[in-house]
Amino acid sequence: MKRFFDISCTLMALVLLSPLLMLLALLVWLAQGTPILFRQERPGLNGRPFTIYKFRTMTEGLDIHGNSFPDGKRLTPFGKLLRRTSLDELPELFNVIEGEMSLVGPRPLLMQYLGRYTPEQMRRHEAKPGITGWAQVNGRNAITWEDKFKLDVWYVDNRSLWLDVQIILITAWKILSREGINQPGQATMEEFRPSVGACFPEQNGIE
Repeated sequence: MKRFFDISCTLMALVLLSPLLMLLALLVWLAQGTPILFRQERPGLNGRPFTIYKFRTMTEGLDIHGNSFPDGKRLTPFGKLLRRTSLDELPELFNVIEGEMSLVGPRPLLMQYLGRYTPEQMRRHEAKPGITGWAQVNGRNAITWEDKFKLDVWYVDNRSLWLDVQIILITAWKILSREGINQPGQATMEEFRPSVGACFPEQNGIE
């Protein structure tokens, strides 16, 4: 039922939003040039890697040593607008069609985080990653990593179609109210670094 729900809602959304998607692609190209899409390998169900699609919101700015500038310096004004409205996430609808993501689930983070999770935190990968999720409607980037992972694991243990519908409706309200977009003092969310003394699972070679 969840897969049927994902596919039917996503196809409907793609039909309704296709003019907006084309307009956004044009605006990204005019404001930031190419590439229009941001592509990055992320861990999916059971930690298997897949390529996520988003509208690009940052420049490729490098310092004199060849290192990337901090997110706050690379995030463009138009990119900030895309992030405030969550419009940069719309290309992930194609990840849902391909079966790599769900509309609702724990957000797909970075591959290097796989070796940093505790066994309990790693359980967030027992569900497909989602465009939105329980953590997103309960603080998004304004809460700590540890709280976010607890919310993700709670979703894994309590997921249902009705809960997904609730999360989607709350997400729409959160986007309109622009709550929890940034972590205080950060352009987005600071890198996840586990606390000292945390117990880690064995490295699984996915990095």
